Amino acid sequence: MTDESIVGRGTREGSRLFRGWFDELTAAADRGDRAAYVFVMGSLNEVLRCFDMHVTFPEINSLQLAVRRVAHEYLCEAEDQGYSPDICGYVKADVATQLRCGKHPMGRIPKPSIAVLTNACNTYVKWAEIWERMHGIPVFTIDVPGHRQLGVHTKPGQGQFESDRRYVETQIRELITLCEQISGKKFDIDRLRENMAHANTMSRCWKRILELNSNTPSVFNALTDGTIYLGVANGLRGTPEGAQYFEQLVEEMEYKAANNIGTTVDEQHRLSFVGVPCYPIFRRFNELFTDWGGTFVSSTYLWFASGGTNCGYEYDLTDPIASLSEGFLLSVRDAMDSMFDQTSMVRDSIERFDIDGVVYHPIKSCRTVSTGLADSRRSLMEQTGVSSLFIESDMMDRRVVSEAQLKNRVDAFFEGLISRKQQHAAAGGH
Repeated sequence: MTDESIVGRGTREGSRLFRGWFDELTAAADRGDRAAYVFVMGSLNEVLRCFDMHVTFPEINSLQLAVRRVAHEYLCEAEDQGYSPDICGYVKADVATQLRCGKHPMGRIPKPSIAVLTNACNTYVKWAEIWERMHGIPVFTIDVPGHRQLGVHTKPGQGQFESDRRYVETQIRELITLCEQISGKKFDIDRLRENMAHANTMSRCWKRILELNSNTPSVFNALTDGTIYLGVANGLRGTPEGAQYFEQLVEEMEYKAANNIGTTVDEQHRLSFVGVPCYPIFRRFNELFTDWGGTFVSSTYLWFASGGTNCGYEYDLTDPIASLSEGFLLSVRDAMDSMFDQTSMVRDSIERFDIDGVVYHPIKSCRTVSTGLADSRRSLMEQTGVSSLFIESDMMDRRVVSEAQLKNRVDAFFEGLISRKQQHAAAGGH
């Protein structure tokens, strides 16, 4: 095996699979196939694929509009229909996509037959109500109990956890019954096992990939490369193609770590990212950091936007529905913690990933992700003393993204970071 054949394979193959996934959605829309609208924090792909439903993620559809620099057209169209400029940009972009009968730069999004969501994001519920009005579809909300106390996490086998797990299992069984009614197909538990086995492979690999980025130099950029990996992790969860992709991705990252191969950047500063990326100027946003030799080796986005896949939880296939409910509870809780209680998670990763600085990126479109980040930053600095940067923009709306202001803030951050490193070196510190 040569560098040319393996290095960069994950990015190339991920892009190919992602385009293929959108091609399948387009074909499904043309045929009028059944589709389920789901979200990244708790999609239940494993169940829905048992009923041959095409699964589409409106969050992913919307961010692709921003990456392709056409999101403003969709946002303005939704605002013309009365949707406020202050609400989630993902929602508005999706509304315009629905008004355009699914027309999208990547293809065509099929109409939904059902919407499946969790309470992990407060916007999910109101968003699904829009589809309910537009398409007259059933909406199934899975209520996932969160942790009752900050920093206190119940575990499998404990009384409170098992009560919560049974509560989730009851809801999953109700979803299965509803899917049987919608699809006209009988539930096949052996097919569920197959889907869960593929999801196990993906979860095991995803956890390992995140661990490997503690290597110096880092083996992938958590902001850019990581977004590609997330697309495959969500869209192809529970499929043999998704499982094989992640097995090969681990192989690539293991190879890079063993041969001391990093990203294309001359890594001088290792960074952690908190929040959602700035997609309207996605490439340029990353360059603001890489131009200084900064590389994102860790990101909370890779935790919560993977729906908890980062936990590496593997289902017990001998008791699939009970194990599915356990894994679902654990993973969605972890995704929520990654948004609402990220301070302890970021703190724990600083030493493990040898982090030099943490970048906080609150965005206009998402109050859920952004609320409290200033306090979180202050708390992290008090606990660790690590350098940090607080910059604001948006994940969708280019009207509130100022590249010049972002650059000034980023440049000042790196100047301070370099000065601090020099002072530590002069004092004989690390």
